[in-house]
Amino acid sequence: MVDVTDATFESAVLARSSEVPVVVDLWAPWCGPCKTLGPILQRVVDATGGAVELAKVNVDENPRVSATFAVQSIPAVFALRDGKVVDQFIGAVPEAQVAAFVNRLVPVASEADLLVARGDEASLRKALELEPGHVAAVEALTRVLLDRGEPDEALELLAKIPESPETRLLAAEARLAGSDVDRADLEGTLDALLERVHDDDQARQEFVDLLETLGPDDPRTSRYRKALAARLF
Repeated sequence: MVDVTDATFESAVLARSSEVPVVVDLWAPWCGPCKTLGPILQRVVDATGGAVELAKVNVDENPRVSATFAVQSIPAVFALRDGKVVDQFIGAVPEAQVAAFVNRLVPVASEADLLVARGDEASLRKALELEPGHVAAVEALTRVLLDRGEPDEALELLAKIPESPETRLLAAEARLAGSDVDRADLEGTLDALLERVHDDDQARQEFVDLLETLGPDDPRTSRYRKALAARLF
């Protein structure tokens, strides 16, 4: 649950609803029915395990949000998906009705989703036959291929889905698995590659891939990224 204001509404509700359905509860401290409905909404949304999110808006303090929904009485509850209202109700309705309202928003698992949940290679490949761009299937199968020492097919799979932090890491692991980079003496390898990054595309890619595998929390990542920038620019 997140408390939303006029200032955060666009990012916390409109933008966020493109990633997960958002239920907006418009309420006020003086509203008795709001106090009844609030805990019910919280409980029902929590039961979705993150499949639906709850945003609460105090209408007294955030008039622009109230105007956006043309609210005339509260509690007023709106469901948003992809920035658009897809369902709504007014008043403190029974919990069973709230549960039905929220559950209509929960994405239904596809056959590919169910196959991915099994996790074995055959199921993952079948999932990709059904949905070639299924991100979770690609990521899971990539891990299987890397564990088996097949980085080329892993890279081919990753090229079929949008880049993300997870896919960048997997791609780095795949490229490094197909190279002869010495990862035992990591800092020594990075120092050696750093001397070549300006004029050697392969050295630059290996250098960046090694930093990707270190992760953003490793202090060496920031240090070596600054060193790379200094060499290139």
